Amino acid sequence: MRPQTIAEKILSRHSGKNLAAGDFAVCKVDFAFGQDGTSSIIIDRIKELGVKDFKTKFCMVIDHSAPSPSEGVSRVHKKMRDFSNSFKTRIFDIGCGVCHQVIPESGNVLPGYLVLGADSHTCTYGALGAFSTGVGSTDLAIALATGRNWFKVPETIKIVIKGKLAKGVFAKDVILYIIGKLKSDGATYKTVEFSGPVIDNMGMDGRFTICNMLVELGAKAGFMPVDKKTLVWLRSRIGKDKHFEQISADKGASYESVYEFDISRLKPMVSMPHSVDNVSEAHVLKKVKIGEAFLGTCTNGRIDDFKAAAKVLNGRKVCPQVKFIIAPSSREVYLEALRLGLIDIFIKAGAAIVAPGCGPCVGTHNGVPSDGEAVISTANRNFKGRMGNPTAFIYLASPATVAASALKGYISDPRGYF
Repeated sequence: MRPQTIAEKILSRHSGKNLAAGDFAVCKVDFAFGQDGTSSIIIDRIKELGVKDFKTKFCMVIDHSAPSPSEGVSRVHKKMRDFSNSFKTRIFDIGCGVCHQVIPESGNVLPGYLVLGADSHTCTYGALGAFSTGVGSTDLAIALATGRNWFKVPETIKIVIKGKLAKGVFAKDVILYIIGKLKSDGATYKTVEFSGPVIDNMGMDGRFTICNMLVELGAKAGFMPVDKKTLVWLRSRIGKDKHFEQISADKGASYESVYEFDISRLKPMVSMPHSVDNVSEAHVLKKVKIGEAFLGTCTNGRIDDFKAAAKVLNGRKVCPQVKFIIAPSSREVYLEALRLGLIDIFIKAGAAIVAPGCGPCVGTHNGVPSDGEAVISTANRNFKGRMGNPTAFIYLASPATVAASALKGYISDPRGYF
């Protein structure tokens, strides 16, 4: 049998066939989920299909507009709760957090799994060695009804990251730099395998950050190494008795392309409006005044992100002209941040803490910017109108850069705080 990439290997095992890039196959799905922006259509399709029981494990998460900001959203939330109760499936209600944090925390994703989510950033779970990808609500309903869905096996890009991260430079800077180099269509319908000393030394929170943003390269999915750090993270959530495989690519596997990046001299990066691949170094944007800063989202709302921001904010005050909004990615993260004193630092600095969830990222509540306002955010997208106002300007950066900018009132390089 020819050597296989991780994508080829996982899809082969879920189809019962020996697959290679370019092949089509129907594959068994291990886990699926929807969130409050997509689950209403999933529910409608399941009812139309007359499905009485699901053929794959399923949950829903109320995170995009949580708590509800309107009557219409409240109706959707009730619809989800009623449906979950009817089918006896799990629902993560308001306050639980963002789907891409609470689902891994709950132990529903393991290395080698095939996961479908009705959310484009489902690729996040590649940090755990799963083939996870976003699909439309109707496609997801079909997977629930049949336990399967069809796939074209993607080609794979290998990215090797060498060097050592400088102080004040983080995983978010790495992925913004890569997106800037390869562009938003650089991996369209491909998977990405990461390796190299920078990845080996990176914690799980940083790996989740990088995998989360792979869809901004156009990627179908992506993978981090399943190593000791992965196993420790999983064991703390699923117990020591659960068996799973440390899946990896075969030696001699065929890649569509291989890129090597030495990031030893990498500086804090910022993605400028209105495209994620429109990237610049933070220090050259110091003339950009901001009116809002946001720390959170499925990209950067985790404990390591909060620690980096707290390092910058500790003992300092947010600029009076800046609204600084912070949303923990989950209740677990919120409680840990409280235990570590990070929330205390944020509140004393002048930040507003909102419920665990997506917060202002998707533009439905909790911080819609005003007309013409510049926002610096740890989110993953800065398209026009993304945060709810098409006249606003959204800049994306690491938690440290966002915190430093909130203090100064303009986009700032955070390295002086580390």
